[in-house]
Amino acid sequence: MKIAVIGTGRIGGTLGQRWRAAGHEVIYGSRTGSGTGPGGAPIVSADDAVTGSDVVVLAVPGGAVAEVVAALGPALAGKVVIDAVNRIGQPEVNSRAAVAAAAPSAGYVRAFNTLGWENFADPPPGAVLFFAADPDARPLAEELITAVGLEPVFAGDAGACGTVDALLPLWFALVQRNGGNRRIALRITP
Repeated sequence: MKIAVIGTGRIGGTLGQRWRAAGHEVIYGSRTGSGTGPGGAPIVSADDAVTGSDVVVLAVPGGAVAEVVAALGPALAGKVVIDAVNRIGQPEVNSRAAVAAAAPSAGYVRAFNTLGWENFADPPPGAVLFFAADPDARPLAEELITAVGLEPVFAGDAGACGTVDALLPLWFALVQRNGGNRRIALRITP
């Protein structure tokens, strides 16, 4: 599938590299609008990246997401949008409302926001990633989570993104408790 990753930082860049390695076509959308991004994928404008993509991954700083989503609104229609952004300090950490306002027909997924990028680059054995998704977007989200090397755990439809977001402070607390080790992940045992 063709994946537009909006943002070339550690989260977006790491995910893009993992998906390219799994055989997906990745293109980065960035303010710079040109060049080569992480893993050798092309960088184009965000508008150009979204055009023709199947999936759009939001991996921009929290303060920029509303502007980015508003600008991309019509281009996001009918696409699966994966929200990996944490808007720390805001009443809602996720960007679900902004995506719904800009592109009501987009399939929303809340994922890749509760673990550090290190766990995407080199997933610990048995690590899981909790996610929430609109029903039509769920299979695609599960496929992309699996492609990164994590086990997808469905927390519920998009209305459950608050449940997923609640894991973020837990992850931060575990990292602090373990001396800043960001290679901390969760696992479900039977």
